[in-house]
Amino acid sequence: MFVIKRSRILALTSRYQLAKFKLTISEAETGKASVTEVDGPKAKPFLGRSLGETLDGSLVGLSGKKIRIAGGSDKDGIPLRADVHGGGKKHLVLTKSLGFRGKHGERKRKLVRGRMITDETYQINLVVTKTDTQPKDTTESQEK
Repeated sequence: MFVIKRSRILALTSRYQLAKFKLTISEAETGKASVTEVDGPKAKPFLGRSLGETLDGSLVGLSGKKIRIAGGSDKDGIPLRADVHGGGKKHLVLTKSLGFRGKHGERKRKLVRGRMITDETYQINLVVTKTDTQPKDTTESQEK
């Protein structure tokens, strides 16, 4: 029987750091973008999410707003693609699209990552999609 001591487990877990992300948050209403960094427990809600998912804005300090994961890349600059499953790297033959800027008719084999956000992801692009507003009081207009 194999027994691992608690001190050995603590030494192993302290050696590995939790995920750290650079978040680029863009707002279409104002046309501005801001960059923030999250790590440790604040980065944990992003792990396992995929491109196109809508999240609550309170995760990044934008309470009352909804954000959508629009894209991202890893530490080597390899982009995330929504049409590739998982979070691993994969070679694809691409035409002019995300991950390759080619001329008309040119195709090239490029390395891309899947749509899943993993601990190897470095940058996550977020877009503010909707601002929660207070519903208008409709009882006053119905009484008149």
